[in-house]
Amino acid sequence: MLQKLGFLPGFNKQVTSTGAESQWTGGENVRFRYGTPEKIGGWSQLGDSKLTGAVRGLHHMVNKNGIKYSLIGTNRILYVYTGGVYYDIHPLTNPLGTAITNAFSTTNGSPTVTLTFSSAHNFQAGDIILFGDASTFSTITNSNFGSANFADKKFMVTSVLSANIITITMPSNETGSGATTSGGITYFQYYHVGPAEQVGVFGYGISQWGGTVTNPQTTTLNGALNADSAGTGGTGTTINVASTTGFPSSGTNFIQVDNEEISYTGTTTTSFTGITRNVRGTTNASHSNGATVTNFSSYSAWGQAASTTDKVAEPGMWSLDNLGSTAICLIFNGECFQWNSDLSNAVDTRATIISGAPTASRDMLVSTPDRHLVFFGTETTIGDKTTQDEMFIRFSSQEDITDYTPTAENSAGTQRLAAGSRIMGAKLGRNAIYVWSDTSLFTMRFVGTPFTFAFEQVGTNCGLIGKNAAVEVDGAAYWMSDNGFFRYTGKLESMDCLVEDYVYDNLNTTSNQMVYAGINNLFGEVIWFYPEANSNVNTQSVTYSYLDSTAKRPIWFVNASPLFIRTTWQDSAVFGLPHATQYDADTDTSFDVTGNTEGVSYYYEHETGVNQVRLGVTTAIPANITSGDYDITQKVVRGAATNLGDLRGDGENIMRVSRIIPDFIAQEGEAIIQLDLRNYSNNAAASSSLGPFTVTTSTDKVDTRARARAIALTISNTAVDTSWKLGTFRLDIHAGGRR
Repeated sequence: MLQKLGFLPGFNKQVTSTGAESQWTGGENVRFRYGTPEKIGGWSQLGDSKLTGAVRGLHHMVNKNGIKYSLIGTNRILYVYTGGVYYDIHPLTNPLGTAITNAFSTTNGSPTVTLTFSSAHNFQAGDIILFGDASTFSTITNSNFGSANFADKKFMVTSVLSANIITITMPSNETGSGATTSGGITYFQYYHVGPAEQVGVFGYGISQWGGTVTNPQTTTLNGALNADSAGTGGTGTTINVASTTGFPSSGTNFIQVDNEEISYTGTTTTSFTGITRNVRGTTNASHSNGATVTNFSSYSAWGQAASTTDKVAEPGMWSLDNLGSTAICLIFNGECFQWNSDLSNAVDTRATIISGAPTASRDMLVSTPDRHLVFFGTETTIGDKTTQDEMFIRFSSQEDITDYTPTAENSAGTQRLAAGSRIMGAKLGRNAIYVWSDTSLFTMRFVGTPFTFAFEQVGTNCGLIGKNAAVEVDGAAYWMSDNGFFRYTGKLESMDCLVEDYVYDNLNTTSNQMVYAGINNLFGEVIWFYPEANSNVNTQSVTYSYLDSTAKRPIWFVNASPLFIRTTWQDSAVFGLPHATQYDADTDTSFDVTGNTEGVSYYYEHETGVNQVRLGVTTAIPANITSGDYDITQKVVRGAATNLGDLRGDGENIMRVSRIIPDFIAQEGEAIIQLDLRNYSNNAAASSSLGPFTVTTSTDKVDTRARARAIALTISNTAVDTSWKLGTFRLDIHAGGRR
């Protein structure tokens, strides 16, 4: 007889497939709406450019003239997007530029250019240097590189050889005889943001037990390294690099590539020799061509690196907000800047530092409607970064983002929180600012004079896992802690989650700052993007459906699709559709920044179409969803066995499926139906011999011959221009014998 199939919304990954009868157990690129699964919407790249580095901050705003802007902060550059174009508005440490002369040196056959400054430069490897126009350029003697190669171009610093020497990498090799410190130009230095990834470092403090590296020399790999015992960027026990200048050359020394430390016993001009991989407690790993190589030999104190990764280097991130038409942009643990979007030449104007504001803070937001600029985990003495207190809060006077000294005439003030070791993040709510430490939740409410803000601790053992792991929607705060998901609506709630073990058992907690929460208000969803245990960047997502969930049936689902990996997310409030960014380690240098080794990011508009469109290329978004196992019980009526099927059975009998009658509420293109068969719980599921079956909008039924004690259903698609929303499937099921 025909049997309707009904499944509860959401995934249940807390039980086995056998235990999840009448439920869905997993899938990719699907969501639940009105209790029914469907393929998610498509996305399309905004603009035709890639962005340098990993996007770690995203904010939408509208100026007083109605012009919409998207602020996009990568770990290297602050961009603004408007009218389909990206503009670089990153602040400069030397806005007027600095002239250098007799500064360039090159070597025939090498793409490396060495820059020598007359004084300390303060660059770090990966920072951005911008050269001025050709009018300030003087010829480099004996070099084929000229003004066209440098003027008005950005370069990523390849390595720092000393306090006044850096290297950059050209797209091609020097073909001249090579220059020795000749040529000059004006340069501009971008404010430092930080690394693209959050990585573990070794020892007490950073890197060394009781000490630090005194010679922070860096170079880059010339050839990729595999996860083996040899230096496969060279041969045997040799690793090839751009240059070994500045590295110790005798005795046993150490370098670090990503998270792996490597010892060496000798050098040539472009290689380390006598190498030994994965030393001092680190793990052998693969490393891409161009990866940064850091000197880990020279210590300012005693001891060696510890054998466990107990410290982390936090990534370069941004806190972005706006006070009216003025964008406010904070570098994580750094300075704060403003950008006036009302200027007629706004997109050609760079952000500038806010006078009088703190210079080292973990987070920032604009308190509305009272219009205070609030800094979290900031300095106790403004301008002295050594006084940064990670539990200290400082707020400006009302309407004045340059005034932070409390007086009887203003509303500026400070507060130090007591519960926790550091403030992790803050979010503006409907009636309060929510402030999380690593252990607790606080509310911060505007109360006016004389105190300005009132603070209250409202939760314990519920700290925020990462700076961007919380959202606020409809008066409720949702966040991810290191011990589960929480909600605050006036009372603290630990959220029931049927995918919690799946998420936390495979979460890289040392990359906690990668976690990013976003709202898709078009579908009533909170999405958390997070890194798997074997990754330093986001690789998966988990979603809570706050509109369709009930107290008895919270709806959660996960997505491990490599296509749906995002570093930031913004809802549809300003642009009408959600926007998000994706990071790719691709080191393409054909755009924006020459010598980029930090990777690139793509900026997408979501819920548009049914495909992915990137760099003008349309590709399919494969989607699938799989049910738990269902079985059949042979009912007994007045002592006589019947053939009535009951999907809530005990698996006593074999069932035979002869027909599938598909039902889709909406369908575009082809969908695929698969029956997975199993006789015992520990058996691997086997696909029906006649499947999988391709279904179109004109398919009435699918004939099959499937026999098993338990059967699971999978719906999927693989082609472009395909979408579906599941209805109520029916199977023609008959009871068989016990064998």
